Amino acid sequence: MAGTEAVYGAPPRELAEVARDARQVSPLVVGAEAIEDLKGASLERLTIAAPPGAVEHRYVLAQGLRALRPGGAMVAMAPKTKGGGRLRKTLEDFGCAVEETAKRHQRICHVRRPDVCTGLDAAITQGALQIAPSLGLWSQPGVFSWDRIDPGSAALMAALPALSGKGADLGCGVGVLARAILASPAVTSLALIDIDARAIAAIRRNIDDPRASFLQADLRGPALMSDLDFIVMNPPFHDAGAEDRTLGQTFIRRAGAMLRKGGVLRLVANIGMPYEATLAEAFKTVTPLGQVHGYKLIEARK
Repeated sequence: MAGTEAVYGAPPRELAEVARDARQVSPLVVGAEAIEDLKGASLERLTIAAPPGAVEHRYVLAQGLRALRPGGAMVAMAPKTKGGGRLRKTLEDFGCAVEETAKRHQRICHVRRPDVCTGLDAAITQGALQIAPSLGLWSQPGVFSWDRIDPGSAALMAALPALSGKGADLGCGVGVLARAILASPAVTSLALIDIDARAIAAIRRNIDDPRASFLQADLRGPALMSDLDFIVMNPPFHDAGAEDRTLGQTFIRRAGAMLRKGGVLRLVANIGMPYEATLAEAFKTVTPLGQVHGYKLIEARK
């Protein structure tokens, strides 16, 4: 039946058959439905590329079982070293009988949802949107640096001048940098952009300021706006758990396209990230601002 199959993430095609009309429910896919919004016992089939983090891992599997009808089929998979080793036990803890195979360095588990599952509510509560005590902000397991201030962001925040005009925070997370930026009354608007729908849901709760706007977007697409006065970012360098240095380079190019002439980019990156050549291509001047605990701070002017 149409609409009764869903997929979470991007499971390798050679490992699982997914219908073309399957509903995407990953928070990292722009425009996807939220797995939390699936009605209970509404799906016939669900395929999950399970995330690696332990709490997020249990949360996604529990949400998937909640959404399956009794007898509905789930195929869950993960690389052996990134959550695959605990897939079977997690599903068995929820009351499922598991058939497990291995292929292409992935563990693949096939289950039918039992009439009664155990422990779903606890796993969902633990992995849901919540206040992270160490931050004092809304966040959720699975979001980048979900329960602590990332050292790179902390270094950038400490070095930020009082900004002014129209700006953007690319890869905004739950709003740690945004709160510092908006402390300047000279900032007239701030676009908060992240690919993770969970981060956008959290930052909407964390930032109550009429100057702020919120957007889930993949910055690997076209530039989203132009004529900005400033951009701040701590660009990612992982995609689907694998290091991808081109992500940060793409963020830099998008920043160059989004800034006005004379506009300023402030960024932080791990010292080893190869961003200088891309910065030189996209900006008129590039100024190193120093290094802090393995991170480099850079200012680039359009």
